[in-house]
Amino acid sequence: MENLIIYLLTYLIGAIPCGLILSRVFAKVDIKNAGSKSIGATNVLRVLKEHNPKLAKKLAIATVILDALKGIVPMLIAKFLGYDDNILWTMAVLAVFGHCFSPYLKFEGGKGVATGAGVLSIFLPLEILSAFIAWFIVGKVFKISSVASLVALIVLIFSSFIFHYDMPVINTHAPIFIIAFIVVYKHIPNILRLIGKKECKVI
Repeated sequence: MENLIIYLLTYLIGAIPCGLILSRVFAKVDIKNAGSKSIGATNVLRVLKEHNPKLAKKLAIATVILDALKGIVPMLIAKFLGYDDNILWTMAVLAVFGHCFSPYLKFEGGKGVATGAGVLSIFLPLEILSAFIAWFIVGKVFKISSVASLVALIVLIFSSFIFHYDMPVINTHAPIFIIAFIVVYKHIPNILRLIGKKECKVI
């Protein structure tokens, strides 16, 4: 029962739509009704740029940080309280699932990139660093957020088999693949737009 409560709290905290809240409070804009209608940092930046470019960048950065922290903080608390990695990995998956399928938004949500990066950084810092470098380079070259995110995800998966072929404690890469599946699933509209050469750039 204790574990179930922890899992439920992790899911509900992960489900908090930080980008939506920040945009409504500080810019008086509902990003769910504009742009890609996502609650993530990219849509915050894209939509708010039309109203206030300086504020858009600040709120987009704040969204990334908060989306990462809402996954990181519960896990660090659980780790401090002595819970093992099996529970922490389950919390990681649930935090991403909550962000992508939020009960506060009728089970819609963001793409899971920032929250996924946040929770995985606790276990896989070198992999996240590799993925971030790939994300940064691809983003600079192509200026398409979805492409950068998907390439970074591929780098993360491959590097996890290089740095942690035998995953400590859990001995499986299953949680990484589950998180990756969720992220890719949420990117299906972006992938279809990429195929049709209609995906928007972030400039």
